[in-house]
Amino acid sequence: MADELLSEFATVEAAYGENDAASARERLSDMYAMFEKDFGAVPSVCARSPGRVNLIGEHIDYEGYGVLPMAIALDTVVAIRKNLSRDVITLRNTQSDTYGELTFPMDPDQHVDTGKHTWGNYVIGAYKGVFEYLKKHHPDKVPEPVGLDVLVDGRVPTGSGLSSSAAIVCSSAIAMLEVLGVPRLRKGEVAEFTALAERYVGVISGGMDQAISIMGKEGVAQLIEFNPVRASPVIIPDDSVFVIANSLTVSNKAESATGRYNLRVVECRLASAVLAKSLGVEKRKAIEYTTLKQVESLVDEWCLKKTEPLDQSMPNWCVAAVCDFLHEAPYSTREIEDILGCKVTELFDDKASKHVLDTFDSFKLHHRALHVYSEKQRVFDFAQICADTRYDADKARQLLGSLMDMSHTSCSTSYECSSPELDALVKVAKDNGALGSRLTGAGWGGCTVSLVKKDMVGTFLKQVKEQYYGPLLKSGRIDEASMDVTLFASPPASGGGILNNNV
Repeated sequence: MADELLSEFATVEAAYGENDAASARERLSDMYAMFEKDFGAVPSVCARSPGRVNLIGEHIDYEGYGVLPMAIALDTVVAIRKNLSRDVITLRNTQSDTYGELTFPMDPDQHVDTGKHTWGNYVIGAYKGVFEYLKKHHPDKVPEPVGLDVLVDGRVPTGSGLSSSAAIVCSSAIAMLEVLGVPRLRKGEVAEFTALAERYVGVISGGMDQAISIMGKEGVAQLIEFNPVRASPVIIPDDSVFVIANSLTVSNKAESATGRYNLRVVECRLASAVLAKSLGVEKRKAIEYTTLKQVESLVDEWCLKKTEPLDQSMPNWCVAAVCDFLHEAPYSTREIEDILGCKVTELFDDKASKHVLDTFDSFKLHHRALHVYSEKQRVFDFAQICADTRYDADKARQLLGSLMDMSHTSCSTSYECSSPELDALVKVAKDNGALGSRLTGAGWGGCTVSLVKKDMVGTFLKQVKEQYYGPLLKSGRIDEASMDVTLFASPPASGGGILNNNV
């Protein structure tokens, strides 16, 4: 799938499915009308890219491990045209009361001010990413920068953990490639460079969100693997439904990255080097181990020397190595520097990571590595269960649900990326028949995903609405009109692509 060219949807049904086609047509018609009113002409290109729900495999993509998400129906659509009369990029949003008009230079080398977070940074990050990638990999395809008029309509709730950021970055990149006349690129290429482009807004993205947003496929989840990025379909057991529930606690990655998301990335990087040193690598070589996946080869050598079998309480030898070599107490900056024989700043060359090191002096290496190595095993087991014909659907659902529960516990206790609201929502889901429930996305707020048998979905939705959202509805924190994007069942949806002008 990564080698396929970017999709072009010939019909609304192809992009959104039969059930959602009518509402999608109305939405696109409204966008065209608004675009013409605002810019005095119709758009020449429309592109879409969806949000996603990660079924299992949290915070391990940036460590090089595979994850198992699916694209969802909620998406972002970008309408665009060239404007040769103005040397600027003009951005407007259908939610103009919340997201005001912005203008940016058309210089692709412009600086993105991450200290002044705006919604437009995601669009300009995509713009920079397009040119940066083409200059490096397709120098013969680099277009001339021109003025652009852009209208964005996002339906993925921000801060929900459903990757609204990837949806806007990917849809913007797809639209820009098309309007600038760049020959169609492969899906894998676009997934790779949009992951890097999101770093322009100050987030060290791992690549899962962009990969599934580009390579999602209707009806199936995807096992996304990296280096190079690729996708393999995973067939979920019959009569299995995933229900997404928004905790209504917002956690925007770009705005809270330093003390949360980026801190975890730094802790994993430090854990990789310290664990490599503990497994016998000399100090100056140990700092070359940048991900926990790279340390696996050292663990393989170590376990071959072990005379006793793997403790049955351990999911794999990597977890055993963490328990043997990384102490549970937090590591100070000085302790890490003494172990590695260098300043921790020598391990990083990006601004976001250096900001983390300037801000913190305590790093939980044991707990972060423990989560990564156990979670990567759960992803493998999840995919294996889905493919194993020995299990009937009921047994498979039971096993998958157990993996989801273990994942949430690990996210909550080892990676510490849950929140009281997420934990409460998981409990409500489990109390009302979910076979498994867990936070999804970066965490610290956002959504949960729960596995429910198809014939129980109606009752499940009713009970969760009453027990979790009832008090919030009464207090006015949320209104009834918002419930359809707050608590919903979603089948796996199509990935991003060009919306043909005839739709």
